[in-house]
Amino acid sequence: MSTEIKIPPLPESVADATIVTWHKQPGERVEQDENLVDIETDKVVLEVPAPAAGVLKQIDQDEGATVTAGQVIGLLEARETGKPADAGEEKTAARAAPALSPAVRKLLHEHELDPAKIDGSGKDGRILKEDVLAHLEARQQEKPAPQPAARQETPPAADTPAAKPAAAPAASDERTEKRVPMTRLRKRIAERLIEAQQTAAMLTTFNEVNMAPVMALRKTHRDRFEKAHGVRLGFMSFFVKACVEALRRFPEVNASIDGDDIVYHGFFDIGVAVSSPRGLVVPILRAADQLGFADIEKRIADLGQRAQDGKLDMDELTGGTFTISNGGVFGSLLSTPILNPPQSGILGMHKIEERPVVENGEIVIRPMMYLALSYDHRLIDGSSAVRFLVTVKDMLEDPARLLLEV
Repeated sequence: MSTEIKIPPLPESVADATIVTWHKQPGERVEQDENLVDIETDKVVLEVPAPAAGVLKQIDQDEGATVTAGQVIGLLEARETGKPADAGEEKTAARAAPALSPAVRKLLHEHELDPAKIDGSGKDGRILKEDVLAHLEARQQEKPAPQPAARQETPPAADTPAAKPAAAPAASDERTEKRVPMTRLRKRIAERLIEAQQTAAMLTTFNEVNMAPVMALRKTHRDRFEKAHGVRLGFMSFFVKACVEALRRFPEVNASIDGDDIVYHGFFDIGVAVSSPRGLVVPILRAADQLGFADIEKRIADLGQRAQDGKLDMDELTGGTFTISNGGVFGSLLSTPILNPPQSGILGMHKIEERPVVENGEIVIRPMMYLALSYDHRLIDGSSAVRFLVTVKDMLEDPARLLLEV
């Protein structure tokens, strides 16, 4: 009995997805709930599990195809869970093993190729798309180069040296290009960045903070903190706490514009921008005002690891009332972060660098960090933005205020 493999319901506001990777090919055995195929939406990669155990019969939508919720992308020759495959089923799977994917069949048809003449590099000798492309390239190179028409030349004089053949270009002179399609995530990032610049009156204000007090506090309590909570004490928890306090004092920075209305949020869902193999993602720390330092560090560590593994859920990437981006981990000294619509503010952290500063009329060396606050000037006045950033600075330069909330 054949079972349809369908795209599961997609997250709200996501219209379609792209097939990224098929983990099985026709003829291969599949266990129930085993990941069959990865699909990519605008923000996350989702797994499509096998609806039953059996053998993958056919693939209807190849990698790169755009699909929608409920769409059939393949068929599974199902068997009862736990039932061992009989000899006939194994033979059927063996015969189906050389089955070709839709992309391979298309290439073979377009170029009138005989699959028997192509060596497959896939499992059990299966022909992959790359094998067909390599075969085409090899066949092209085997074609003899066209010979120029013969012409009669005057033989060189005895004392005239024969012309030397032109030297082959050095390998370092070769210039190569590689063209690859943009991922859905990269396309979405591009769209949102353009949207932010075109729809918001974006402005950035700067300040700098002396990180010596926070660094001293971390040094004093780092070991005991890690032993007690099982997580390292980083800088991000201090910045999250400082931003939450500043957002309390300047609620317009925690608000957003919806048409002709201003939406003031009575909660503090802080987005933390992290880098992943697929691009920049911004998972959300829900109710950050209710989290302690240890909870913040644990959640950031968990979100960061799952971002690297591509395991974030859509719910963890949507919403958010304010964002923090730390370019300092990559060595950025100063930048102007771009808003994450529909949010009205984003704080940019940067690298800590020892610089000379003046304190009490004397020049001293302090570990300083530049801070940048980009904001939507339609909603946030310059004075509020500057005072918000000064509040963050004051909290970090006197960390005890974060505990006392003063």
